[in-house]
Amino acid sequence: MYNLNWSRDELQNRQKLGTFGEYYAKMTLASYGMSIYTSEVDDHGIDFVAETKSGFLKFQVKTIRNSTGYVFMRKEVFDVSDKTLYLLLIRLTDGEHPEMYVIPAYAWNDKSKTALVYHGYEGKKSDSEYGVNVSKKNLPQLDCYKIENCIEKLVK
Repeated sequence: MYNLNWSRDELQNRQKLGTFGEYYAKMTLASYGMSIYTSEVDDHGIDFVAETKSGFLKFQVKTIRNSTGYVFMRKEVFDVSDKTLYLLLIRLTDGEHPEMYVIPAYAWNDKSKTALVYHGYEGKKSDSEYGVNVSKKNLPQLDCYKIENCIEKLVK
């Protein structure tokens, strides 16, 4: 059994937490038969690429602790028109196995999902961002993106 104490001191560093999330995401998708490809440098907002039966998917991974929080992706590297781009959000709660959400980038075009937000700043393209408000109120909106609810569509 691996550690389920996500708030311990050794994981307080954001880089270590992010690295754990990326490895966990890769292992999870590999367990469904996807081939995983990584690059040495993450400078384009894509943490890894996974090959499915129907082609390649790109993933940006974000990891948060506890039940609430906010994560964001810079607009300049997160193209919401890209049908092959996904946010893989990992929620860590002490004593529980990680929860994973696989959110397609195009989901931000659905204005009915108040958990998925866009913050645009006039004249500052690099500061504009797409985000996820992870709160108790918004969690039901994210249920359809839980990996167990959408993995079959992804691996096809």
